[in-house]
Amino acid sequence: MLIEEYKPLAPLTTIGIGGPARWFVEAASEEEIAEAAAWAQKSGVQLFALGGGSNLLVSDTGFDGMVLRIRLRGIAKIDAPDSSGHKIYQAAAGEEWEHCVQQTIEDGCAGIECLAGIPGTVGGTPVQNIGAYGQEAATVIERVRAYDLRERRFVEFTAAQCGFAYRRSRFNSDDRGRHIITRVDYRLIPGGAPALRYAELQRNFPEGVQPSLAEVAAQVRRIRQVKGMLLVAGDPNCHSAGSFFKNPMISEKQFRQITAVGEMSPPCFPATQDGENQGKVKIPAAWLIEQAGFSKGYALGKAAISSRHTLALVNRGGASAADVLALAGLITDAVVKRFGIRLETEPVMLGF
Repeated sequence: MLIEEYKPLAPLTTIGIGGPARWFVEAASEEEIAEAAAWAQKSGVQLFALGGGSNLLVSDTGFDGMVLRIRLRGIAKIDAPDSSGHKIYQAAAGEEWEHCVQQTIEDGCAGIECLAGIPGTVGGTPVQNIGAYGQEAATVIERVRAYDLRERRFVEFTAAQCGFAYRRSRFNSDDRGRHIITRVDYRLIPGGAPALRYAELQRNFPEGVQPSLAEVAAQVRRIRQVKGMLLVAGDPNCHSAGSFFKNPMISEKQFRQITAVGEMSPPCFPATQDGENQGKVKIPAAWLIEQAGFSKGYALGKAAISSRHTLALVNRGGASAADVLALAGLITDAVVKRFGIRLETEPVMLGF
């Protein structure tokens, strides 16, 4: 196990911001993960698992602990143990998510085609329960394997045990920082039809035409690129941590109050009907931000709102974490003042 000291973290994140890690190690196997965890525990330092760095903001002073970069690779396809005919894709946590999605599409297995183009690695998909364009990781995750830092052993969780909710799971809430994910199993449908639940996606296909999984994924990537949410070399809008704010889940009463405040009613969608969000509706944070007076391209120093999507805060070049948080705070306060809703940030904050 090679341990580096004062490793720069900014180049390992998509937003390109942050100070160094006091200690840094890469792990390509479960044995190396356990070894690194043991070293951190013996040394009395905090351990943070790093994937693709796409949903992360590192503080300007860095992280005074050990950053463990997960490099496990491999995707295996097996038959589901029941008689459903489904396929289980067992993907190592360090696999690029886009590579995993593309393999399932090429195999003709439906279930994650609308999650194409999301940056990051497999290990991050259950943590924040990624979702986009009518699909959500929780609906296809069968099992999650992880190293339990508290019990010092490898454990496995069924989907029901993961505590999935909108952009939440046990891994970023009740058990935050306790587990290092090493593998995720996805249950997919061979020959299944692609999901066309999202209106913006539906409009790209003629009525009555059934597109292929590849065609739907291609349209998802195109939409993401238009919004600056696809990593494309040379595109300044890609220097972000993805969506910086979550779409709020609000009660119908709050929705009526918001409608009364503005001249236009906000778009709304049914919330994921888990216990926490029963009876609520989801409204776009981007709409709230724009109605509060912020437009695409709005800048505060070297940090700015993306010129393509109001939800993304970008590094215009040389921005600090403090710059980004100052802009985020300005936006949050304005939305609270206008609508009485406090937006919740989505990226992981490290070293603050």
